[in-house]
Amino acid sequence: MAQCAPQVFAGITPEQYAVLTAKAKAAGIDLSGNNGTASKFGVEVTWSYAPDKQELTLQCLKAPFFVSGEDVDAKFRALVKETLAGS
Repeated sequence: MAQCAPQVFAGITPEQYAVLTAKAKAAGIDLSGNNGTASKFGVEVTWSYAPDKQELTLQCLKAPFFVSGEDVDAKFRALVKETLAGS
């Protein structure tokens, strides 16, 4: 599967980023630090958080045949939207 386009989320405070990383960790994806790459069950993602710009970039690099990159992107969007709504 080809990688998906990066998704950029603006207005993510450091506190909101901490909540997002905790939720991701609870789901088994360890987003440690402000940037990196992680994988689980064949899904590989990369992220970069710029606290000074309050900008988070998430990208699905690959997904297994039973999960589409679009599904992974939709999960990203839902997680960010849920976290921002709870702030």
